[in-house]
Amino acid sequence: MASSRSGPNLSRIATSLGVSVATVSNALSGKGRVSGQLVERIREHAAELGYVPSQAGRALRTGRSGVLGLVLPDIANPLFPKIAQAIEFAASAAGYGVLIADSRGDVATQTEAINRLVERGVDGMVIIPRRATRISAVACPIAVIDTASTPGNTVAADHWQGGCEIANHLASLGHRRILIIGNNQESNVQNDRAGGIRSGMRAGMHSETLWIERLEQESGSGCPLGLAEKVRQGFTAFAALSDLQALRALTELQQAGVNIPADVSVTGFDDLIWSPVVTPSLTTVRMDMDAIAGIAVSALVDTIRASGIRQGMLVTAEIDRVAMQLIVRQSSGPAHPAPKTSEMENT
Repeated sequence: MASSRSGPNLSRIATSLGVSVATVSNALSGKGRVSGQLVERIREHAAELGYVPSQAGRALRTGRSGVLGLVLPDIANPLFPKIAQAIEFAASAAGYGVLIADSRGDVATQTEAINRLVERGVDGMVIIPRRATRISAVACPIAVIDTASTPGNTVAADHWQGGCEIANHLASLGHRRILIIGNNQESNVQNDRAGGIRSGMRAGMHSETLWIERLEQESGSGCPLGLAEKVRQGFTAFAALSDLQALRALTELQQAGVNIPADVSVTGFDDLIWSPVVTPSLTTVRMDMDAIAGIAVSALVDTIRASGIRQGMLVTAEIDRVAMQLIVRQSSGPAHPAPKTSEMENT
């Protein structure tokens, strides 16, 4: 439909100005030898007529669709729609549309999603890979957003630095025993966050790491994390590697009669939409999604324009990591001695 409308529009502009359709086409596309004065007249007249270039026609001329693909690892996770919004905004500013595909946490589905977007003719692709999967070059340029330790990564939040921010914050509050709570130890992002926490700890501090998926494999899905026992053992800070795990920790500790932050502190990562409104509001670390999306899309678009649509390659950017920001709220406070077992049992 769009291409059939564009033909008569070009003819109408050409007839009105007494020039050929080819001249009009060249003037509007910036190609060919057309004088600057005539280009201006043609473009002004096209604007008066409300002429809209056909995307399909442009694709035939340039071999490009004007569309980027975005592959998310799990759109049900509340973090990823926020990232998708940032990518779409950056792409739109660069003159591109976005097609979104969801890996649904599965490696095979991720591969299918990538292939499906290639078949639909996207000019390039932004991929946030499923944990610990390496993205190979396909038939179009690819920007990878995961973490700096991921092979081929283009740009990401500095998850290691974010972990250091959490460790420094807890250390400044006097916490010495920290339980790091992650979902799955195969995740490059969560491993970098945990590594940052450990590296940021000061002399005399101790940490242990609890991986929820491993625990659930042994004890069943939805099993308690045993956090009340960790409090009895002297842990005063629970540093979750995402706000989703932090919420689970908050809930379990409060149900066990542990007061937050009077008895223990809880921190998270990602600053999800509900993190400021839970009780207590969650101390967390925030990604600058707009900056990350802007860098990824800019690097991708530059590569597309320089190399052509069908050349597959992993895109690099001058800035490969963006600092995370510590957001201090009510869930973290000064360390206190662990409550006595009898006190917890009487609540």
